Amino acid sequence: MLVPLSWLREAVDVPVTRTAAEIGEAFTALGVEVEEISDLAASVRGPLVVGKVLDIEELTGFKKPIRYCQVDVGAANGTGAPQSIVCGARNFAVGDLVVVILPGGVLPGEFTIGARKTYGRLSAGMICSARELGLGDDHDGIIVLPADTVAAPGTDARPVVGLDEVVFDLSITPDRGYQLSIRGLARELARALDAPYRDPADRPATGGSAQASAGRRILVEDATGCDRFSARLVTGVDPAAPSPQWMVRRLAHAGIRSISLPVDVTNYVMVELGQPMHAFDAGTLTGDLVVRRAREGERLTTIDHVDRALSTEDLVICDDTGVISLAAVMGGATTEVGGATTDVLFEAAHWDPASISRTARRHRLLSEASKRFERAVDPAVTLVALQRAVDLLVEYGGGTAGAEVVDVNQVVPPETVLLPASLPGRVVGVDYPLSRVVELVEAVGAQVAVADDTMAVTPPSWRPDLVDPVDLVEEVVRLDGYGKVPSVLPPVVAGNGLTDAQRLRRSVARALAEAGYVEVLSYPFVSPESFDALGLPDDDARRTAVRLANPLSEREPLLRTTLLPTLLATLRRNLARGQRDVALFESGLVFRPAADTLAEVPALPVDRRPTDTELAAALAVVPRQPYRVAAVVTGEVQRAGWWGDGRVADWTDALAAARLVARTAGVSLAVRADRHAPWHPGRCAELTVGGVLVGHAGELHPEVCQALELPRGTAAMELELSALPAREPVPAPSISTYPPALIDVALLVDDAVPAADVQAALSAGAGELLESIRLFDVFRGDQLGAGRKSLAYKLTFRAADRTLTAEEAVTARDAAVAEATHRVGAALRGA
Repeated sequence: MLVPLSWLREAVDVPVTRTAAEIGEAFTALGVEVEEISDLAASVRGPLVVGKVLDIEELTGFKKPIRYCQVDVGAANGTGAPQSIVCGARNFAVGDLVVVILPGGVLPGEFTIGARKTYGRLSAGMICSARELGLGDDHDGIIVLPADTVAAPGTDARPVVGLDEVVFDLSITPDRGYQLSIRGLARELARALDAPYRDPADRPATGGSAQASAGRRILVEDATGCDRFSARLVTGVDPAAPSPQWMVRRLAHAGIRSISLPVDVTNYVMVELGQPMHAFDAGTLTGDLVVRRAREGERLTTIDHVDRALSTEDLVICDDTGVISLAAVMGGATTEVGGATTDVLFEAAHWDPASISRTARRHRLLSEASKRFERAVDPAVTLVALQRAVDLLVEYGGGTAGAEVVDVNQVVPPETVLLPASLPGRVVGVDYPLSRVVELVEAVGAQVAVADDTMAVTPPSWRPDLVDPVDLVEEVVRLDGYGKVPSVLPPVVAGNGLTDAQRLRRSVARALAEAGYVEVLSYPFVSPESFDALGLPDDDARRTAVRLANPLSEREPLLRTTLLPTLLATLRRNLARGQRDVALFESGLVFRPAADTLAEVPALPVDRRPTDTELAAALAVVPRQPYRVAAVVTGEVQRAGWWGDGRVADWTDALAAARLVARTAGVSLAVRADRHAPWHPGRCAELTVGGVLVGHAGELHPEVCQALELPRGTAAMELELSALPAREPVPAPSISTYPPALIDVALLVDDAVPAADVQAALSAGAGELLESIRLFDVFRGDQLGAGRKSLAYKLTFRAADRTLTAEEAVTARDAAVAEATHRVGAALRGA
């Protein structure tokens, strides 16, 4: 927010001895971040003076009109003779007072002015426009000073055009909407500088009622969205009346462009009091005004000439013709104040911050008004704002103020907060006496009643953020000074280190990273269309997702039920940026709603640990949030080069990643063929541990790859870490020093028999002499017969206390084959 110092001085007596830097430090001490301090007087260096146009010669023969002017600049040029200046502007005449920068002066942007010959004439200086002086965007013409300007030619023009100002660029935090006004900032500055404060809202205002004004009623149908609506009519306004220069300059210093007198008045009151307003052309209104939510199918063309489809959540203002304004965000084009407007209806209201925030983001209209309303506005100043706007419009635009003021007031008074007087000291570590706490809380504007050691605090109307005792504690320490808070490190409490679940997550992430996967972090928000892209069936449980009440993006209102949508979106983004060989993984929570997720969540205490019963009641209605890990790979996993051929990633890499996770967790992963979206039906593996399904791995379905713009053959795995059993302590293995016996066996089985079942049978039959078993070949061919396959395993036998004989190894092998024959019908190939 841009804040001129002269405007602040109208509300607070800033000592003249205080420099701009000291004032900036005072703001910083209050928690208001100072982005920049601009001394406008220093933005233009050298002689910038008032000039009077004495003569204009029109030059011809050029592509555009050029004027050769003689300008009286007094003694500023050292001679007193008229200054010759070439100028292309057409908006001034002989006798006008203008702003002239003489040779040697430097304009913003380090543009040095000199004397040079141009268009066949010697031009010594420049007649300046507002944009050239950094006072605005207007470059259509030069600055013509009002006829009543009290400034002789040759005098310094900086005070005349507002270049004697100091402007603070302040960053206001979202919880302090009251600071988005001169009124709020001046109150803060007065406290910091211990200077007298004059509330700009402390002025008489005509009272209002909910009765009709000038035959027009105001009906508020949604008191939750709008708990106060005030309006007043001004008739007979001169539509050609210009805004006073002092107002134009102040608005320019505040970063607001002058539009017209009625609009400038509303902007001026908004900056001064923090109350955004709207001016309607009363002549275009038909019937009563109604405040309500938009209805399905309604549309509005706003003053930026954009036709907008309205949501049923949008607050709107209507008349008999339909919607005429998007409340608190932007007015409609049909009732906009224009060059022929003579009757103006001012509106000042108090709107629900959450509703306005959602509307502004939904329509991408982040206006100055919506910025203030979504941070909460003082509901007590609507009548004062109306009176201020009416007075300014009548004074500078003529007209007559309506005698009736409509004020539909349904504001709920702020609730009293009980603050133990000892709480600030206990929280902050500074000894605050009771009297000091009362003084600081009252400085906020609150009313305080003390009973024993407890303060009953009623926050002021402009501080809706003060709802808990800790909010008041923050104000106490802020106003007393953050510098008084001791910098003491908290004591380190001995803990038990990481939990088993934390260790597992870190170990899994480290293992995948060491295997070449890159970890990514994604927002857990997805769109309903993402489930369609994954090809999930209509009855798939993953389609049942939790919808956020206030999502960051309307396109992604759901919490993810699987990691794949966000992980695959990250993969697509990397591919779009030219990466072709990508291996990514992500670990995090997914959200599976319970049957009664929509039930009301019981409130948990904050002053003690909730009991197990209270926690169980709360957990029963919140979504189940298992922790998962997912990986995706595409492109080459082994690069091709002079050293040999490369290898493209396939479903086996996804399965290898899942096995790596299981091995890191210390569990045995059983693998079976399965059909499960979004994987290819013939290249999808079901992953189980102890008979419990924990995930899937394989190649993504070609249609999914096409829908997500991914290369065919992209492989992925997803595994639920929360479902893995706790890892038991692993005893140190005994290492045998005796040589192993290596035997290969090839077994014929039906094609439908999983290799995992064959391996389990061999392991069970081989007995305790079996040290390891590994599948190293799978073969299918006509010579084996239809529906048959050959699985070749390498068996390693070893004894801890002796060298095995050939007979012992063969006996163990035969026992393994016999068990496989018994369990899965395997036959020894070649037998």
